[in-house]
Amino acid sequence: MRLHDLKPAPGSRKPPKRKGQGLGSGLGKTAGKGHKGQKARSGGGVRPGFEGGQMPLQRRIPKRGFTNKFRKEIIIVNVAQLNRFDANTVITPETLLESGLIKKLGDGVKVLGKGELEKALTVKANAISQTAAEKIQAAGGKVEVI
Repeated sequence: MRLHDLKPAPGSRKPPKRKGQGLGSGLGKTAGKGHKGQKARSGGGVRPGFEGGQMPLQRRIPKRGFTNKFRKEIIIVNVAQLNRFDANTVITPETLLESGLIKKLGDGVKVLGKGELEKALTVKANAISQTAAEKIQAAGGKVEVI
């Protein structure tokens, strides 16, 4: 079989309806749009969400909460996740991004103390929890807030 031999399965493709091609076609004259009215006109019809003048759903539902435009997006990394790095490595937010441990830098990276650390690492982050700092130092590493 070659590329030029390919054909759609029999019966899977129907010819398009040829609208407005005379009375005998079955879709002549009004082309299946009926007589007059908004939907029969050129460009006719209503916008999405329009409910015939009834109060639309998106206006009937109560508003809730608000979005803080000053919100900071802090990316969290746990101490246990740092075990994937070699001993005596300097870990910065950029190295975390390159290794695939985090997807984006956001507004900063914070290291939390969940899990155990088995290697001595130098960790440079925007924020470090007290328990994380204690665990890093107990493993023989250093902590630096940038």
